[in-house]
Amino acid sequence: MGAGDEGVVVVKTAAIALGCGLTLLALGGCRKAQATTQARAPGTRTAATPDAGEVIYAGGFKGTWEEHGWAPRRKLDSGAQALDLHGYYGWLLVNPKLTGMYGGLKFRFKAPPEFGDFLEVRVDSSKADLFPRIVIGPQHRSELGDGWSQVFVSMAELNPNLYAFNNVVLRARVALPPPATVELDELALTPADDSLLARANALLDVPGAPAAFQVDCQAPGTHISPYIYGIAYSAMHEYLVTDHWKVKPTARRWGGNPTSRYNWELGNAWNTASDYFFMNVNYSAEKDFTWAKFLEVNRDRRVRTALTVPMIGWVAKDTTSFSYPVREFGAQQQTSPERPEAGNGVKADGSKLRGGSPARTSVPAPPDFVRRWVEAIRKHEAKVGQTVDMFILDNEPALWNDTHRDVHPEPLGYDELLEKTIAYGTAIRKAAPDALIAGPAEWGWPAYLYSAKDAEAGFFFKPDRRAHDDVPLIEWYLKKLAEHEKKTGVRVLDVLDLHFYPQGNGIGVQERGQTDPETAALRIRSTRALWDPRYVDESWIKEAIQLIPRMKGWVDSNYPGLKLSIGEWNFGAERHLSGGLATAEALGRFGQQGLYSAFYWTYPNEGTPAFWAFRAYRDFDGQGAQFEQVGLPTEAPRDASLFAARSEDGTRLTLVALNFSAQDALEARVTLKGCGQASAQRVFTYVGDPAGFKAREVPLGRAYRLPPSSISVVELTVPKPDAGAP
Repeated sequence: MGAGDEGVVVVKTAAIALGCGLTLLALGGCRKAQATTQARAPGTRTAATPDAGEVIYAGGFKGTWEEHGWAPRRKLDSGAQALDLHGYYGWLLVNPKLTGMYGGLKFRFKAPPEFGDFLEVRVDSSKADLFPRIVIGPQHRSELGDGWSQVFVSMAELNPNLYAFNNVVLRARVALPPPATVELDELALTPADDSLLARANALLDVPGAPAAFQVDCQAPGTHISPYIYGIAYSAMHEYLVTDHWKVKPTARRWGGNPTSRYNWELGNAWNTASDYFFMNVNYSAEKDFTWAKFLEVNRDRRVRTALTVPMIGWVAKDTTSFSYPVREFGAQQQTSPERPEAGNGVKADGSKLRGGSPARTSVPAPPDFVRRWVEAIRKHEAKVGQTVDMFILDNEPALWNDTHRDVHPEPLGYDELLEKTIAYGTAIRKAAPDALIAGPAEWGWPAYLYSAKDAEAGFFFKPDRRAHDDVPLIEWYLKKLAEHEKKTGVRVLDVLDLHFYPQGNGIGVQERGQTDPETAALRIRSTRALWDPRYVDESWIKEAIQLIPRMKGWVDSNYPGLKLSIGEWNFGAERHLSGGLATAEALGRFGQQGLYSAFYWTYPNEGTPAFWAFRAYRDFDGQGAQFEQVGLPTEAPRDASLFAARSEDGTRLTLVALNFSAQDALEARVTLKGCGQASAQRVFTYVGDPAGFKAREVPLGRAYRLPPSSISVVELTVPKPDAGAP
């Protein structure tokens, strides 16, 4: 949720949102507004209230709307909700599937006049954007009689920047004394009116400064792997979150912490690890979502599969056990709401508990356990036709002594990582000789260079690295695996797979992250860590990461021929334009830099800027038009990027142009070097409208107007290249 001047935050539980007046007051985060003693003045609104477009509540919740707290409430015989809004209490209404543009919010309420103008409303998203908090005053109200007021608040007030949202929040803005009963009914979003649509369209027509771009069709092209447009599967996300196929992914990865302890023989047994009380669970009880179903769904959707297999040595023995029972380990900082006896493994003083016996939750999973699973997969595929494209050797092993400390309390070292890779990789190779095997799936910068043993001892001392010729972990790992293949003839790794998350302050994961102007700009700049040797990372790293060129160098020097994958990545704030621009930039660089695969963690929610960033490459016209397959060199000015690709037959060019400036538009003059004279074009631009890209009429030869903070796609028809041309 967005946080305004009152500092309201979100507590992430199954379905609970806290507001001022509860625990947040203890944090000092809420303004101490006092209850008013001035009676509420009659409403002055005389205009007709628009009809409902998206009904939220009318005698009951409609569609996929649901309530997430937090005021005490009950449904009256009339169908209205009676809420006790004393002490800043409120009502959070959520629809994770909400998309589109709306004209405003309407509802009816009944409250004692002595409450004054007590009510505040806002729309909201999941943690990314700042939305205004609107105090309901006379200008919003018309009186209906019997104490009821009709309210309408325009989207120009609620959402002036036209951000995507999926929540509606109504709350007391003052500390009303208990009980403070308020009746609410007939809540709805109204259709977008002409003025709102005109305002959205006006963003497309802001004049800009001249800017020179170039596409070089004479240079050798680079094949763009289709598997860079992948998303990630998490058992928790699959179980809780809505449809993710509209992003049009090309591949889907089965991954995340629970997969390290997934028991394929039980079908639905996982361990939540440190993410959620170290519990064995059946995430997919309602959907019966086993590994076989995962493969079948991917087959039906025509996407490739990357499957994480356990290498930690233990998997869940059932769906009910947990690692840190309070009766044995004593009081802990938190316990599970579902199982109060299950603690989070952290003492009241903040110190972490060591694991007891792994057998409390788990059974051994040696390499033969994985071999039998891969054999079962291949047998299943013989029936259904789906092939696992890539097997990934576990998930972020450098963090096992934290995320899975109940079964692997000791930090992983160079030798154990190599030994497990060889043992489990060999098991996979025996069961599937033609499979791609990827690893080590490490989480980020320190784990590329040092082991978990080094992290525990301190990177200055780096005892494990020093014991291995002071060679960075990934370089040593690749060299030893190459030596193993040369000695045995068995190749146990085909793909170097690393995860990447920016480490700058306020740059979060998926929906999280700050969106103030400075952090938004940092988020976009931080994408340069993927490719630019001149960019010194602005986080605590303070080095040039240049991740993809670095990966290429490690492979070329130590184990030539391996493919490259970024198994998890995300730049945060996917509901903010900066998150969308960073996502579009990363996808463009993945193609330009020659990655084999990449998997967004987990997937962008429909209608968000990150969602439309994917669609810039996967379906920009809503009819299946995609970024082409042969990447071409480009040039772009500062604060902008240009990515270009042509079709295999050379007759189509697609351009993705990004304007990173939040203030300035650009008039983009694109030189097509050696591409021939374009005979037709289509232009589409995205400026934050939840409805996505808007087609625009731009005559051939004219400059392309790139609005501030925008993604534009140009599709050109060009002459077929001469024989022998690249």
